[in-house]
Amino acid sequence: MKVNKYGQQVYKEIDLLDSLMSLENIPPGPFIIEDIHNVDQINQLVGRIAVKYPNDDCLTINEFDTANQTQWFMPTEYKELDIAKYVLDLCDNQDELQRCGEELLMYQDRDLFDLLRYLVYLVDIMQHNNIIWGVGRGSSVASFVLYKLNVHKINSMYFNLSIGEFLR
Repeated sequence: MKVNKYGQQVYKEIDLLDSLMSLENIPPGPFIIEDIHNVDQINQLVGRIAVKYPNDDCLTINEFDTANQTQWFMPTEYKELDIAKYVLDLCDNQDELQRCGEELLMYQDRDLFDLLRYLVYLVDIMQHNNIIWGVGRGSSVASFVLYKLNVHKINSMYFNLSIGEFLR
């Protein structure tokens, strides 16, 4: 095992398979594996995600970040979710529609729709498994869209919080 320049542990496929088969020193997933050939076998063994490791010698940190921002591990139904329609359907009145519309344009300009889709998935998983999460903190509570998605419990419209506090 080695640590790449991004601070992630990278495994050789054979070493990871040996650990998994012996049930000793099983690393937490997802697994980043160089020269992977048996992704399905590894995923089936542990029920976790294995990711083929790109050659980091050819990636800058910005390229690495960009590549990882396109790899969202969630079911297809969430990846294909029309997030704008989903959020707007949660609105109860014209004021909420206006605020969500403005925020969605800001999220879209920053290419954050996949993040919103993932947050819908995450909240669904937490609710399904009775996992309790915080009320909300920091600048994220300025987002009414995140409030409507149940990411936090602070109604930014009620408290007159500007989305500019979150999406600068």
